[in-house]
Amino acid sequence: MPLSRVLPLTTFAMLAFAANSLLCRAALLYTDIDAASFTTIRLVSGALVLWLIVQMRQGVQTGEGNWVSALALFVYAAGFSFAYMSLSAATGALLLFGAVQVTMMGYGFWAGERFRTLQMVGFALAFSGLVALLLPGLSAPPLFGSLLMLAAGVGWGIYSLRGSGGGDPVRVTAGNFLRAVPMAALVSIVMLGGMTMDLMGVVYAVASGALASGVGYALWYMALPALRATSAATVQLSVPVLTAIGGVILLSEPITWRLVLTSTAILGGVAMVIWTKQQRTSNPTARGT
Repeated sequence: MPLSRVLPLTTFAMLAFAANSLLCRAALLYTDIDAASFTTIRLVSGALVLWLIVQMRQGVQTGEGNWVSALALFVYAAGFSFAYMSLSAATGALLLFGAVQVTMMGYGFWAGERFRTLQMVGFALAFSGLVALLLPGLSAPPLFGSLLMLAAGVGWGIYSLRGSGGGDPVRVTAGNFLRAVPMAALVSIVMLGGMTMDLMGVVYAVASGALASGVGYALWYMALPALRATSAATVQLSVPVLTAIGGVILLSEPITWRLVLTSTAILGGVAMVIWTKQQRTSNPTARGT
């Protein structure tokens, strides 16, 4: 795939991922839709768009998703929505990204992956940044919302780990979205007494599911084969930054020094792990050290 095609695909995908946080926060802040309804509508619209994309694609495709991955997807989607009832878009995106990366790095370490010294330092730096962001203080984010977003990040980290080698990624994602719908609907039924909705809230939820999730994931999976593993991981560092910029411009959110410093620690720590891992892979003499 030529660079002239990879670059816009990757750019639009990262903008879509950042838009998920902005759309969810805007919906829960400025409209009457409740978090459970937002989650259900997002998953339904995402499943529909992904199914349509699968139907339009040619060639033999394998993979249907599974219920365990769908549960992890649901934990992510529900935790994401309920967390944004109290978190700013920037803080939520940073907590989500940090939790996803720490979960995946932690699993690699537990599974026997040998970390070099700089990788250990990066892991510790990223984890410390998350802890520092949550420490009590005037600018600390709400604890309950933060815990929900951390849970969402762990859910997405597990989903990502389980997604490796599961067949055509768009088809698998469509199947998992579809399986997660009844889980979200059950939460909406349980919280029926607190259900509220308006037109703009539904529009935001559909945009999050159909465009930012469905189309966003499809674009990302189209670009992914043309990216090196390190490039793919590194480019995702831009998502919390794009979300923070969007939060300032579109939602008038403040940027605190605490957020800046913890963002530097988390993103810098993750970058150290990614780049050190790539150096180790590309240098045969470094393997096993």
